[in-house]
Amino acid sequence: MHTRIGGAIIFCAVVGALTVVSAASAETPAMISDGVVVTAKGMTLYVFDRDPTAGGKSMCNGPCATNWPPLMAAGDAKASGDWTIIVREDGSKQWAYKGRPLYAWAKDQKPGDRTGDGFLNNQWHVAKQ
Repeated sequence: MHTRIGGAIIFCAVVGALTVVSAASAETPAMISDGVVVTAKGMTLYVFDRDPTAGGKSMCNGPCATNWPPLMAAGDAKASGDWTIIVREDGSKQWAYKGRPLYAWAKDQKPGDRTGDGFLNNQWHVAKQ
């Protein structure tokens, strides 16, 4: 009887894990928390005023992208709703929300930090819903 219960628990754990993986793959690349766009780990995402307002292009490359890492999209990622994908100058893909490319800020240390808001003469802003 102990083996059967153990097997049932393992079966439930495997099915539960598969369900979580399936749900995550169907999810958006980030989420909204208190009106702010954040990563799955809760890190704040930002938009850059120098990116064209029409979207589709990132002006943050090279050293800029080291300080402001783009929210990268997998090669097979698919746009959906407000979530779109842009192609960066190096050919890699980046997520955009409502047409605006999304970035993290290297100096944010923990979920909820928003230390990049207003940076560089107010050219960086928290991405909002």
